[in-house]
Amino acid sequence: MHNEGDSCSSLVRPLIGVGLDSCVIPLKYNDLNLIQTTDFFYPLIDDPYTMGRIACCNVLSDLYAMGVDSCDNMLMLLGVSSLMSEGESKAAIPLMIKGFSECAAEAGTSVQGGQTVVNPWLIIGGVATSVCPKDKIIMPYNAQVGDVLVLTKPLGTQVAVNAYQWKAENMPRYEKIKSLVTNEQIDELFEKATVQMATLNKTGATLLHKHDAHACTDITGFGLLGHATNLVERQQSDVDFIINTLPCLRNAMVIDTALDGVMKLRRGLSPETSGGLLAALGKDHADAFVKDMFSRGGWASVIGVVESGSRCARIAENAHIIDV
Repeated sequence: MHNEGDSCSSLVRPLIGVGLDSCVIPLKYNDLNLIQTTDFFYPLIDDPYTMGRIACCNVLSDLYAMGVDSCDNMLMLLGVSSLMSEGESKAAIPLMIKGFSECAAEAGTSVQGGQTVVNPWLIIGGVATSVCPKDKIIMPYNAQVGDVLVLTKPLGTQVAVNAYQWKAENMPRYEKIKSLVTNEQIDELFEKATVQMATLNKTGATLLHKHDAHACTDITGFGLLGHATNLVERQQSDVDFIINTLPCLRNAMVIDTALDGVMKLRRGLSPETSGGLLAALGKDHADAFVKDMFSRGGWASVIGVVESGSRCARIAENAHIIDV
C-alpha cells in the first residue's frame, strides 16, 4: 500500500539497454556508446517560437540527465494540424521550426533531418543523438547512503501554464484563485515558467561530471516524486530518497493549495515541462555544485537526502516549501 507522498517498489529495473532517460548502446568500434532519446508533445503556450525552444530543451534534457552535454545531431518531429487555416500554419509553423533550430544551435548541435506529417493535432518534438565514450556518461544507479538530492529548476510549470489559461478564459478555477493571487502575479508566474522551460539543462549536465554525480534524471511529465521513484528503483544499493524541501515558482503552491491540491504540486506529482535535473551527489560536492550553478547564471537547491532503505522515494510530511 502506498501513501500520498510515498512511492516504493520492489521492482529493480534493468540497468542497461533502454535506460531511464536515454538508451545507452555500446557500439562495435572504438569503445564508443550511442546515446539516443526522443520526445514530443502538444504546444502548451501560444508563442510558437518559444514553444519550439521548449520542445528542443525537452528533447535534449534526456541526454543531459545522463551527463552527456554534447549532442551530435537532432531530428525534428513535426505534426502540422489539419484543423489550422493556411494562414495560421504559415504564421506559426516556421516560427516553431525556428525556435527549435535556434535552441539546438545554442546547445552546440543542429537539426539534420526529421519527419513532418499532417494530422488533426499540432505536435512538436524530436530525436537527439550523441556518440561518446563511457566516461562521459553518468549512469543512473550509483546513489549512496549519505548523498543529498539536488534539483536544478524549481517546480510549478504546469500550475503556471494552467493558471494563465484559466485567467485568460475566465474559467471556473480562476474564480477560486483570484482572491489569493492577482492577475499580475499569475502573469509573473507564467513568464518565469516560460523562461525556465525554454532554458537548457546543459550547464547542469557539465557540472554532473565536475562534481562526481552518482545518479541523475530529469523532471518532466511524472512530476518530482514520479521521476524520483523511477530513479531510486534503478539503484544498485538499498537506498531511499527522502525529499524534505519543495522549491516552487512563486505563487504556484498558493494556487495549488487554493484548489485543494488538485494539481498535486504538494505531493510532488504535478507534471513539469522541460523541468530540471534531479541528481544524487556527495554532500560536499552538492554544495559546490549549487554554487557553480549560480555562478554560471543557473539555479539549484539541495532538496533531500539519500538514506538506507528499500528503493522508495517519498516526500517528508514536514517538507519545507520555498518560493523561488
